[in-house]
Amino acid sequence: MMRVGVDARLMAEPITGIGRYTWEMVRALQQQPELELRLYLPRPVMGDNPSASCTTLRTARMPGRPGKMLWSQTLLPLWAARDQVQVFWGPTHRLPARLPARIARVVTIHDLVWRHAGATMRPLSRLLERALMPHAVAQADVVMADSAHTAADIEAEFPQTRDKVRVVHPAASRLPPALGLEALRPLGITRPYVLFVGTLEPRKNLPRLLQAFAALPADLRASHQLVVAGGQGWGGVDLPRAVAALGLQDTAVLPGYVSDQVLATLYAHARCLAMPSLHEGFGLPLVEAMACGVPVITSNLSSMPEVAQDAGLLVNPLQVQEITAALHALLGDFALHARLAARAGHHAQRFNWQHAAQQARLIFEEALYRRRIRLRSTPAGAHGASP
Repeated sequence: MMRVGVDARLMAEPITGIGRYTWEMVRALQQQPELELRLYLPRPVMGDNPSASCTTLRTARMPGRPGKMLWSQTLLPLWAARDQVQVFWGPTHRLPARLPARIARVVTIHDLVWRHAGATMRPLSRLLERALMPHAVAQADVVMADSAHTAADIEAEFPQTRDKVRVVHPAASRLPPALGLEALRPLGITRPYVLFVGTLEPRKNLPRLLQAFAALPADLRASHQLVVAGGQGWGGVDLPRAVAALGLQDTAVLPGYVSDQVLATLYAHARCLAMPSLHEGFGLPLVEAMACGVPVITSNLSSMPEVAQDAGLLVNPLQVQEITAALHALLGDFALHARLAARAGHHAQRFNWQHAAQQARLIFEEALYRRRIRLRSTPAGAHGASP
């Protein structure tokens, strides 16, 4: 039996991209044989406890960013040491600095936005990523990447990692069953619609998506809506003002952060998903939409072509006219829509949480082996807490 400690901090917050990844991986890892999980959180878990006979939760009461940072370098490594975990997994780009030397380390790196699209991040987040990611990557016995593109980014930025980066693709979230189309009427959705899903922040390129939708021919614009679903991040465009400036008041629907039930229903009835992001390490909404047989419009940058393949249309996210042309094609060409929808469901099957958990378990075993070799090569007396 292998005991794995998990930095589960994002399970104490509203679910967004990396938090959803953490939840899904934990649930899948609970089904893996010969694994015991110790989940560590700075605050009580938000939502249902991920209970299972193989899982133990340890929570503190340290709110806010300062409390979380203090917890991550004090209680977190202390709990891992006391629980005698064999492997520690950081699913959020972080590893504690003072883990006992005997504990193997695995870190998941989802993207290098701070390097490739740093201007789209909060300044403090960019600073922390720049400061803490190199430490986590150096400490790790194995680094997990969400995509081959992210793996290549990691190896280019940190050449010393080239023999220890492994790709483990995420998958579509397990959402509740979708409701009927009438369930969306209270949101103001009354016509076929283009869907965007994601945190509202500069990296998501929403101003250009709005401009592209506004540039559609009048008949398509009148017969479709644009639904922007996601919680407010930082530095995002003032959506109501942008919508008014483009004359989209009767067309754009802005429900904000939605429940999983509503999210499942939005995916199920969307005409297409539009995700022309400037950078993504993977892009979970792409797979979630494709799993519902919904074709996608996404960027020709970073990992997005790897995920969408030929189940969608790729655009230069900096060119509004390319986004408009893709929207026009999917909304106006029913044969094209049918072909891409059929491919979408097929391609989504490539991504599976149980397969991801199986790969992760093998990576934990590899990390444990690498850590044992590392300790054997370390001079006697130098086995204190170490990177």
